[in-house]
This record gives sequence, C-alpha cells and structure tokens, in this order.
Amino acid sequence: LSQLPGWSVRPDGSIVIATGNDDALGLYRCTPYNSYGTAGESRPTRVLLKDPPAFTVRPKEEYFQEVGRELVIPCVAQGDPPPTITWVKVGSMGKSSAQVDGNSSLVLHPLIKEQHGVWECTATNQVASVTTATSVHVLGTSPHAVTNVSVLPLLLAANISWEPGFDGGYFQRFSVWYTPLVRYPPRAHHDWVSLSVPAGAQHLLVENLQPDTSYQFSVLAQNKLGSGPFSQIVTSVPRGFPVTTVPPEPPAMTVHVFLSPPRALTANETVRGVLLRWDPPARASVALSGYALELRQDKGGWEVLERSIPGTDTQVLVPGLIKDAFYEFRLVAFAGSYISDPSNTVNVSTAGMEVYPSRTQLPELLPQPVLAGVIGGICFLSVAVIFSTMAACIMNRRRAARVRKRRQDPPLVFSP
Repeated sequence: LSQLPGWSVRPDGSIVIATGNDDALGLYRCTPYNSYGTAGESRPTRVLLKDPPAFTVRPKEEYFQEVGRELVIPCVAQGDPPPTITWVKVGSMGKSSAQVDGNSSLVLHPLIKEQHGVWECTATNQVASVTTATSVHVLGTSPHAVTNVSVLPLLLAANISWEPGFDGGYFQRFSVWYTPLVRYPPRAHHDWVSLSVPAGAQHLLVENLQPDTSYQFSVLAQNKLGSGPFSQIVTSVPRGFPVTTVPPEPPAMTVHVFLSPPRALTANETVRGVLLRWDPPARASVALSGYALELRQDKGGWEVLERSIPGTDTQVLVPGLIKDAFYEFRLVAFAGSYISDPSNTVNVSTAGMEVYPSRTQLPELLPQPVLAGVIGGICFLSVAVIFSTMAACIMNRRRAARVRKRRQDPPLVFSP
C-alpha cells in the first residue's frame, strides 16, 4: 500500500483510499492474523467506481407567472447509476399537487397562490444526493402573510415590527390589529382594534395601552385584490410605571465646616476716602468665595455696603462718605452657602475730614426715593429763584422807564 499515493490502513484494519480511480477497481480480501497465526481470508469484496449525481440543467433562481397559467421548471441530472429526480416545496406540511413530467421537470398547472415559495429539486443515486432550489412567484393574487412579527413592550405602549410577505404583484398596505386579554370578557367575542400603517413602513407604535395587561397583536396585509391572511398572533404585556422603593435614608452625618471671620480689620484715611485692610480667616475648611462689607451710621442698623469683594482681596476703598458723620465697619467671609461670623468693628468719624465724594457713592446711605426728592426740590427751588430774579429785573426796568418819561414831559398850566 505504501506504493499507492493516498492509500492507508487504519488501526482497525480498514483501507482508506483518498482518491478513487481505476487503480481502486478489483477484488479485495482481508486476512487477520496475530502471533498464533491466522484463521484464513475473508470472503472477497468487489470495488466498483460509480459517479454521484450532477446537474446538467438547473432551474433559474426565480420564476414569475400569473395565477391560473402553466409553469414548467426544468431540472436534469446524470450519474452512475442514473439518479432519481424529486421535487418538494420548502415548508410544505403535506403532499404538494406538483407534477413531474418525463424530463424530470416540475409542472405547475394551473398555477395557484399556495404554490408560491421555494421549490427544491433533488437528484439521488446509490452514491450521493444533490439539491438545487428555485423561487416561484405567483402574480395576480392577494398578499401573503407577513412573517417574523415581533412586539417590543414599552411604557404604556408597544412597538410592532414585521417582515412583509410577497405582495402578489401589486402595492400592499398593512394594518395592525390588537385586543386586550381579559379573564372575564363582557361578551363572548372581544373586539379587535385596527390601526393603519403608513405606506412603506414595516413597524408601528401602538400607544395608550393599559399597564400590566396582556394584549394580542396581529398584522394584516392588503392590496387591490383583497386581504391576505392574518399573521401569527403575538402576545405581549406593556410596561407600567416603575414602582420605586425609596431606600431608607442613611443616618445623618454631621459635616463640620470651619470658616473663621476675617482678622485685624483696620481703617486709614486717604485723600480718596477710607481704606479698609484685613487679614484672611485663620481657618477655612472649604474654598473661600469672597467677602461682604457691612456698615452702619450713627448707631443705626447694619447695612450691606459691598457683597462681591473677591476672596483674594485684603483691602477695599470706601469713597463718598458724608462729612461730620460717625460710621462703623465690619467684614464677613463666605464660602458657597457658608458665612462666617463678623470681624472686629472699626469706627470712622468724618468730623473735620476733607471728604471728596467720588462717582461711586454709597447707595445705602440715602434711599433712592429720598435722594430723588431732594434733587427735585433743589431743581425746583433753583428754577423759582431764576424766574423771580428775572421778574424783578423786568419790573425795575419798566418802573425806571416811566420815571424818565414823566421828567421829560412839559408841565400842564391851567389858566383861570
């Protein structure tokens, strides 16, 4: 056997011929033996070379034919021995009404809607079996049922999708039918609700469903010749609003925030106003956001003068103080929503000071309505004084003109 390429002997004594050819033809005997000898040869067996089936004429991939007409699909194969040709419709549950003529061709006459689908031609002999397939499309019929219907449950809704079946040769539309499943229906037959599907769509969102209620869904295809069969019925339960369980609150943790007040607040008089200086807080467990400056005048209530002093500043100039007044200033620090205690208070007296009000006055020192009233009164008084002066001047000129006229006129003489 070593002289024959592709020949080998298995441990069980079988001969393996990798490629069958004329060298393999003949009679074969097997002789078993061991250390004690042999019991003799086996009966002879003959090796014959046979050809498996091979298609010489294959059907086309697809055939289109009108319903009621005849359709002949060829399928020819050869082999040794000659193979047997059989036809079967894929997915057919029972015996099909197909006929096979003397040339092994499939004859469909008359062609009916149920013969639409995939057909297989199988050639079989003693050596092997081979198969080829073709698709038959029957035109001029109502649509076929859709397939692969799936339902995706959503919140109080469901999304239905499917794969269209053959349209019968005409444009087809779809509608989705659904009904709730109740344990004790009010009538013997519960009603189905249908929803039209937009043209060309292969899915539909069904809304306003009841939560935790089972629904049945089916899809129907229609064309100008009528309706096809309903699809398989799919049952689904839309999702309801999720029930959330509030976990118990963890024990409250006390967060200690340390924010001490600004330190060493001092006040110095300058030509532009009062300059306040301070040192940052000694302790701050959170990032410092800024400062707020408060003041009060003549032992009145505290008011916020400036609430947006940057946290990086350590001084601020206060211009526009009223002369001959007594002020108190203090500073607070804040970090986020945390506010420190006030700093030390500094006293400032403007008695005898040269105060130069700047453009930035202190709006809190004088309320806006009062300030407007004062300005209006001053303007009115100024206008009144001007008009009074002009009126006095005019009257004086007229009086002087009359006096001059009297002096120039001759005296009147009356004779008896």
